[in-house]
This record gives sequence, C-alpha cells and structure tokens, in this order.
Amino acid sequence: MRLGLFSDVHANLPALEAVLNAFAEREIEFVLCTGDVVGYGPHPHEVISLLRERKINCTLGAADANLAFPFAKTEREGVAEEIIEWSREQVTDEDLNWLRQLPVTYRLRTSYGKLRGFHGYPYQPEKRFPLSKPTAELLPIFERLGSRILVTGGSHIPFHRRVSDYWLIDPGSVGMTLGGEPGADAMILEITANGVDVEVLKLAYDFGQTLFDVQAWGLPEIVAEVLRNGYLPEKR
Repeated sequence: MRLGLFSDVHANLPALEAVLNAFAEREIEFVLCTGDVVGYGPHPHEVISLLRERKINCTLGAADANLAFPFAKTEREGVAEEIIEWSREQVTDEDLNWLRQLPVTYRLRTSYGKLRGFHGYPYQPEKRFPLSKPTAELLPIFERLGSRILVTGGSHIPFHRRVSDYWLIDPGSVGMTLGGEPGADAMILEITANGVDVEVLKLAYDFGQTLFDVQAWGLPEIVAEVLRNGYLPEKR
C-alpha cells in the first residue's frame, strides 16, 4: 500500500495543490490529512473546497475545531486567534459543516497492522504529541491505542521514528513548515506486511501567490516571514 500523508495545511492553497499534484504523479492509493486545514493562511474557503472536491480523508485539527466550534474553542498563542476570527468571515456554512463532521481520529487497516491518524494527541487535537519520549514511555501508548502506526500532526516539522515494532510519524506542515526550509511538507509510506518505508517530501510551490494574498488581506506580517524562511523568526 502506498499511503500519502500530510498535515497542517493552514489555509495555504498553492502549497496544498503542490502536495496533491505530487501524490497524483506517484499513484498514491490512499491519502490522509491529520488536521489543521485552516488557520494562519489566506485561503480557508479555497482549501476546504479543494479537500471536499477531492474527497480527502481528514481529521479535526485544533485550528479547525476553534473555527468550527467557537463556543468550545481553546486559547491559541500569538496571532492565531486573530486569524481564526478573520477566517470566520471567509468561510461558508457548508465549509463549517464539513469541518464539524471531521473525525477526531481516523483508523485504517494496513498489511502491517492498524494505523491511527489524529492531530496533536488522540482525542485532544490541541495537545502536542510527545514525539521524543523514550521508547519505554511510548510503547504503552501504542498498546493502549491498538495501533502499529501512529500518524499525528501539529509539530510543523517532518518526523518519523521506529519505536520497537511500531512507527511514529508526523508529516510536517503543508502550509507553514517550521523545519528550516521553505516549501510544502508531506510523506509517502510504502506499507507491506514486513514493514514501513518512509519517503519525506519537500515540495516547491508558488509561495509568492500566498505572500501576495497574506499582504492583500492585511494578515500579520509574521505569517509572511514564516512562509519565506521556513521557521519562526526570533522575538524582537
């Protein structure tokens, strides 16, 4: 099975288009997005529309939940809250209904065993998964979830790690990578009964268009800085 993974689109349409085009060229059999399709970027409606049109399997991210369920939103740092409020004016009722129907966790049966995808931490998309915890502390999480492959989102940095006979994966961020290099992050898993091969993708896209739209809509300048550089600028 060839599985395409991505996360944290953050309303960046050109970056999402680059990832979906790359998957189409590689004959991916199944695509999974682990949340945060909105937030930060200037294209919330367009991104949701494309994901709906392509029938992409997605889980609910923290930014998605804050936009779709304002009565239960969690506090977000920096400019995140400001942009969520701006995004609320850009999306349609159909967009919001689609977000509200996203599952918090996605289960997939593979030849290697069960895969579970989610944003952040299982059933808590606002939390960050402890990717670097020692093996002894991670094994009970795999066992409790009954999954051999866990795919999370939220770190914005591509990460994959074998944990004994299990795999822990974060495909990074499509629309706002923090890995130190501009571009759209994604991953391809080649899954067989014997194991998992991971291909990490860093895809070029027309971020000039996204930068133009960030500035045209008057969104915070820090968004443009991250898009240009691939990392958070130092506090000034």
